Amino acid sequence: MNADLSQLLQSGSWVAGVDEAGRGPLAGPVFAAAVILDPNRPIDGLTDSKKLTPKKRDRLAELIREQALAWSISSASREEIDEINILQATMLAMRRACEALPAQPELILIDGNRVPEGLNAPARAVIKGDSQVQAISAASILAKTARDAACLQMHERYPQYAFDQHKGYGTALHSELLREHGPCPEHRRSFAPVQRALNDKASS
Repeated sequence: MNADLSQLLQSGSWVAGVDEAGRGPLAGPVFAAAVILDPNRPIDGLTDSKKLTPKKRDRLAELIREQALAWSISSASREEIDEINILQATMLAMRRACEALPAQPELILIDGNRVPEGLNAPARAVIKGDSQVQAISAASILAKTARDAACLQMHERYPQYAFDQHKGYGTALHSELLREHGPCPEHRRSFAPVQRALNDKASS
């Protein structure tokens, strides 16, 4: 972490961390979360959500919701992803998460190398921020657990695709089921593997 960012985080400013979950999967919404942590109520174990077990993520998500000064979770739908592309849909979900915060941050730190347009506070991108900035780590955990919960709901509606196992990612299992059944309404039509499956179904 560079010195000026470290100084900002120690200044006592209300800093919101923002991260997303679900850019890569072939199905479902993309989620984003924003979190302003309470410096007087630190949460042990915050890190990039991908480095945590599902059980640990769920426990930390509960603590974040209980102890953060403010938090929000938003999404962009499968339809929006197909209409404006996954990058722009991710930026939209992040902006929605910032706008939904019940408290106004003084600074917004975004995981990655892009800042969404139209944010309601000064913002900067932090590469690998989910493992450097605790507020971004917290946001990554909330976004990931919300996305996983949505995948379980998709599994209930479309059990033949095993969304509970692969969470929409293009695994060998998901690819096999996609070829067998064709896309369901949750599959992202703008993604090449889904488009191929659509074409295969149409020509069969």
